[in-house]
Amino acid sequence: MSIYVGNLSYEVTQDHLKPVFEDYGKVTRVHFPTDRETGRARGFAFVEMSQDAEEDAAITALDGAEWMGRVLKVNKAKPRENNDSFGGGGRSGGGRSGGGYNKSGGGGGRY
Repeated sequence: MSIYVGNLSYEVTQDHLKPVFEDYGKVTRVHFPTDRETGRARGFAFVEMSQDAEEDAAITALDGAEWMGRVLKVNKAKPRENNDSFGGGGRSGGGRSGGGYNKSGGGGGRY
C-alpha cells in the first residue's frame, strides 16, 4: 500500500517529509513525482511504510494537519488509471519554511 500526501509546498524534500511519517512507523520509500517538462516537483508525494497499521495511523493523524503552513491531504493512494487524455490545470505555489504540524482546521480540496 502507498500513502498519497497532497498540498505540499514545492520546496518540500524527502528530508523534510520522511521524519513526519517516521513518527508512526518505518518509512520504506518516499517518492516525489516531477513534471516531465520542467523537472519541478508537483506538490504531492507518495510514502510507503513497512506495516499497513502504521500507514493507517499516519493517515488518521496527518490528514487535515497543518504542516509548513499548509493543510495536508493524506489518504491511501489509488492505483494509477491508464488514461490517454491529458490533464490540465496547474497550481502556483509558494510556501513557508517552518517546523511542526498541527491537526486543526478543515480538509483540503479533492484531487
